[in-house]
Amino acid sequence: MGDLYAIATAICWSSAVIFFDISSKKFNAIHLNAIKNFIGITGFLATIFLFSIPVPNFSGNDIFVLFVSGILGIFIADLLFLESLNKLGSSISALVSTIYAPAIFIIAFILFNETISFKSYFGGILVIIGIVITVYKNSSDIIKKDLYAGICFGILAQIFTAYSVLVIRPILYDYSILYIALYRFSFGLLATISISFLKYGVANILSIYKKGLRNYYVLMGSFLGTYLSVVFWLAGFKYTLAGRAAIYNQLSTIIIVILARIFLKEPLNKKKIIGVIVAIIGAIVVSLPK
Repeated sequence: MGDLYAIATAICWSSAVIFFDISSKKFNAIHLNAIKNFIGITGFLATIFLFSIPVPNFSGNDIFVLFVSGILGIFIADLLFLESLNKLGSSISALVSTIYAPAIFIIAFILFNETISFKSYFGGILVIIGIVITVYKNSSDIIKKDLYAGICFGILAQIFTAYSVLVIRPILYDYSILYIALYRFSFGLLATISISFLKYGVANILSIYKKGLRNYYVLMGSFLGTYLSVVFWLAGFKYTLAGRAAIYNQLSTIIIVILARIFLKEPLNKKKIIGVIVAIIGAIVVSLPK
């Protein structure tokens, strides 16, 4: 089930990216980030209420860990990623994001002494190679200063994201995933809203948020990307090895390319087709039984 949750994460997040790509033309990154997180939190609360899930008895240390995870993973990592995306563009940013799976491998080994099979490592390498083939683009048109800064920001974003999910892994085994997601996103949202108010002012922010909550693409992207994909993401790390979950999560880049061709009419050349095939083969290798 953990493998299926991790694959569902990639599918939901990829679909959300298509919606966010359309809606990003009307909202800047900080506003969009805050709106989607608010909608995600609303979804977590609604589900908790609907199924009458009891409030967990988090310890003080659990709250602190969730706070650190929320600030690092929801607030800082997102800002670093968006800044990296702005400097590098989507193709090179996607290449930098392939550091996510190796970061999970290393941090999971440091924190939990966890290792995955050689077969999974080999499949993971194939997935990363497929992504590189699919999204590689010459960076000669990017200023060197922006290129180096964007790469550093992107690497830090992926490392913080990896650490933010693994540091809460012990808590995942004892408590509801929905409450864990709720606390993480609440801490991250509070930090994002605080920055937004300081930078743009209260009246401007409230007006933009109301506009966002009436936008179909923002609503769908938030439902798929901040609600469903987060639940599946955490469930994947709860029910399977961190390294396997990370490899399946990494497939989101490949799925985005396919969905962009279907819904956004973006070109799908031979290089992209080869990359997609290599990545899918890698995922199949990971999923093969011992």
